Amino acid sequence: IKNTFFMLVAEILNSPLLFLLLPIVAFLYASVGHGGASGYLALMSLFALPITFMKPTALMLNILVSGISFYFYYRENNFKWNLFYPFAITSIPFSFLGGFLTVDSKVYKIILGTLLLFAVFRLLGFFGKEKTELKEINIKYALIIGAVIGFLSGLIGIGGGIVLSPVLLLLGWANMKQTAAVSALFIFVNSISGIFGFLSKDGVIPSSSTPLIAIVCIGGLFGAYYGSKRFNTIVLRNVLALVLGIAIIKLYTI
Repeated sequence: IKNTFFMLVAEILNSPLLFLLLPIVAFLYASVGHGGASGYLALMSLFALPITFMKPTALMLNILVSGISFYFYYRENNFKWNLFYPFAITSIPFSFLGGFLTVDSKVYKIILGTLLLFAVFRLLGFFGKEKTELKEINIKYALIIGAVIGFLSGLIGIGGGIVLSPVLLLLGWANMKQTAAVSALFIFVNSISGIFGFLSKDGVIPSSSTPLIAIVCIGGLFGAYYGSKRFNTIVLRNVLALVLGIAIIKLYTI
């Protein structure tokens, strides 16, 4: 175990590009109310880190960044409780269930690659247009959507914001700022539930992920602050979309 720990730490520390990209990912995701797990997973897969390291590490980083992001968006009075609780009611228990389960590495990569497509489309602005008139949220649909997103979130190691955000915008239930605030808390609670599900099945949070925490928190802090103040990051988002696209290709071809 000690040898594995030191090997992973050495591999992480010897990857300066990983250290450069992770805070950028955290910055961009936090700017739209996300925790960044899909981005972290994409980068970790590019650097061939083991899945046993990827899932719990992504969830832990997700908790930190989404918590920071929610604080800033909540402070700007963008959070709407009635948009949050219908999804959370079902997503939290199903996220725990997903975190408890394990899947074959090939299946994991296929599901992750598919979900990463949502992140790419989100970054490229396919779901970025607000509806001119907002509609009342449909509680029944929200409960079903929350359960599906929660299960996939816990299973893969994400918070589900990359799926929830497009849903809120496309159905016209929230504007951009409200979507960011609701997604941030949704990701936060789902990631906590997912990590508890993971730990309940004798899962272990890798201590070798410690070097990543500080740099990701810094990126998340700046991203949440500037995102809540209408900061424009179009060029960087396009670059990140390219990185995620490369990761998707790698996931599907290896």
